[in-house]
Amino acid sequence: MYKFSTCAVIFLIFTLLCFFLFNAVSIVLYSHKDETRSADCAIVAGAGIAGELPSAVFRERLNHAITLYQQGRVHTLILTGGLSPNATRSDAAVALRYVLAKGIPASAVLIEEQSTLTRENVRFAKMLMQEHQLHSALIVSDPLHMRRLMTIVQDNGIVAWTSPTPTSRYRSLTAKSTFLLSETIWYSGYLVLRILPQPIA
Repeated sequence: MYKFSTCAVIFLIFTLLCFFLFNAVSIVLYSHKDETRSADCAIVAGAGIAGELPSAVFRERLNHAITLYQQGRVHTLILTGGLSPNATRSDAAVALRYVLAKGIPASAVLIEEQSTLTRENVRFAKMLMQEHQLHSALIVSDPLHMRRLMTIVQDNGIVAWTSPTPTSRYRSLTAKSTFLLSETIWYSGYLVLRILPQPIA
């Protein structure tokens, strides 16, 4: 009995490790995917703020979205992000001021200020798309965030394509490794969450 229990624990650990490693490889491979094309809008995943400015990571995502707009790839930007800890303005509100200062017209920007998680970014952005009759989107974030983000986007039924920022702040091996570990944990958790029975609203 003891031997059987030990083998079961070892098998479980091995299975979880394989699941984790498989997801990490999937994230890395997917990070090289860039499907940038014309779409109705660009949805920019929030990434926190630093005082009254977008964080360095968020700023590069916004810069890429600005470029997409300037190139005529999209005609609307959807900026996402609620209140960061100890902040008095939402991430999206700070991002709005940033893109306006870069010459994007206010009429071309929509913001959602309720989300605190990636899946909420997507859910509330979808509501804005429906409200404003936007039917397709480019998804803007860091390359290593794309696998999880696009899985959530697809689960929400949004017609969308990847458009990762080419100027990600995660450049060093240490930064990339840390972000990859975090994303693998979050992505693995989401894959488990999505197969669990969902409560009826």
